[in-house]
Amino acid sequence: MTTRTEDVTRVLTRVLILNLAVAIAKIAFGYASGAISILSDGFHSLIDATSNVVGLVGIRAASRPADEDHPYGHRKYETVAAAATAAFLLVVLFEVLRNAFNNLSGRSAPLTISVSGFVVMAVTLVINLVVVRYETRKGKQLGSELLLADAMQTRGDIWTSIAVTVALAGVWAGVPILDPIAALVVAGFIARAGFEIASSTAHILSDRIVISGADIEQVVMTLPSVLGCHHIRTRGSVDHVFLDLHVWFPRDMSLEEAHARSHDVKDALMARYPEIADVVIHIEPPPANWQP
Repeated sequence: MTTRTEDVTRVLTRVLILNLAVAIAKIAFGYASGAISILSDGFHSLIDATSNVVGLVGIRAASRPADEDHPYGHRKYETVAAAATAAFLLVVLFEVLRNAFNNLSGRSAPLTISVSGFVVMAVTLVINLVVVRYETRKGKQLGSELLLADAMQTRGDIWTSIAVTVALAGVWAGVPILDPIAALVVAGFIARAGFEIASSTAHILSDRIVISGADIEQVVMTLPSVLGCHHIRTRGSVDHVFLDLHVWFPRDMSLEEAHARSHDVKDALMARYPEIADVVIHIEPPPANWQP
């Protein structure tokens, strides 16, 4: 039976190979034909492959167990890797905008279009579609924000490839202005994807709530002898949550009994939410003004 880390690593490795194949095909054809738009799109795909390498490094670091210096483990390295994916998107965004500006200002040389250019774009587009579907499915199945972030980035590749294809058709039809317009549209999609990834990783790194306090309380209150709970806090990623809370037990209950009942609370919470990695429960009596 493979571990989650091994599964995520296997997915990233397969995607890396496909992204490298797409990048090499576009770059080779771009240099051979002089089609700058395809060459630029090839470097775009090469950045995707680079982000896959970053992801592999990140997931390997995240798989390390908790130690004295990292008592909560190393899972946030995976989140940091996802944030790096957003940084790569910024590089791509800058490149797309730069190429669009050069085209609009007349600094780019006119493209020479052939049927083979459309064939290259069509084949690589199909590969990107397969990658997005595969990586999204595996990301949801494994609960990996890294895979989902990388799939979101590849969606930007799809729009980039479509825009380049439209631009090639425009040049073919004698309407070269479609090239920079398509690039600006692509820039919008890339910017949106980068914002969504950055927002998601920021929520994790800033310890935003993961599971609703009301949902936690609903589970806790099903346990016998529990009078109430408060100060409920959750943090982490969607698949690796840390929870701490205060639970009220009767004042006349022995400390030993309250401790045993707190383990029942912990077991119930982890059974209801398997994504919880650990629960810390502070045992206390109900407040003086508490009414049953």
